[in-house]
Amino acid sequence: MATDLKGRSVTLSGLGRDALRDLLVMGVLMGLAGAAIASLAGFSAGYVVKAAVVYVVGAALIWRGLPLGHPHPRFGPANRVTLLRMALSALLAAVVGEPLGQPDTIAWVIVVAATVTAVLDAADGPLARRSGQASDFGARFDMETDAWLTLVLCALIVHFDKAGAWVLAAGLMRYAFVAAARLWPWLSGTLPASLRRKAVCVAQITTLIVCLGPIVPHALSSALAAASLLVLTWSFSVDVRTLAKTRAHLLESST
Repeated sequence: MATDLKGRSVTLSGLGRDALRDLLVMGVLMGLAGAAIASLAGFSAGYVVKAAVVYVVGAALIWRGLPLGHPHPRFGPANRVTLLRMALSALLAAVVGEPLGQPDTIAWVIVVAATVTAVLDAADGPLARRSGQASDFGARFDMETDAWLTLVLCALIVHFDKAGAWVLAAGLMRYAFVAAARLWPWLSGTLPASLRRKAVCVAQITTLIVCLGPIVPHALSSALAAASLLVLTWSFSVDVRTLAKTRAHLLESST
């Protein structure tokens, strides 16, 4: 059983069993992959623990959100792809703080893994529509995975000394926006679908991956990260302005 935001009981039944199985299988696979990575890269024993903690937190949020916006009886192939992306992001996040015995080799592996994680983003949406299992939960799961990957890439850029700590602003912007919406509820209003928003997200993640490339010098990676941060800031400002206008129209119509 699970409870939605209004306190009503929701029986997960087949969905719960299906999701739990996928979460456990992906967790085991991620743990095995993490152990192999730690051995090959010379990471500390804490690497697998960090990845597991990140994954468990993500899995808990998935479990909590399923009955709130996933009306289908199965977890679905699209959500499995997004779950794989989340697991890969957890393995990437755990690299932060680890010793870099062979920084160039590790960086190239990270670039490849991050690229795969980003490319898979193009698969979950079409899979959801083709399988007839598109849902608000799936859309939110995909969006939050993108936001988390962005923050992880920013942290890795700092870890590899490819830019200053200021680059974390790009990864934290989504979370700052959510926090601000708790103070100003009008920021949680519905935004129309936007090609601009999707393009900026793709450009942001792509740029951050490029910054991690060993062949990209510090000055260039810093410049690229700064440019992408400015574009992201502009995109968020457009959304905030749109929400502010919507609020103003609602206030006018109510008077």
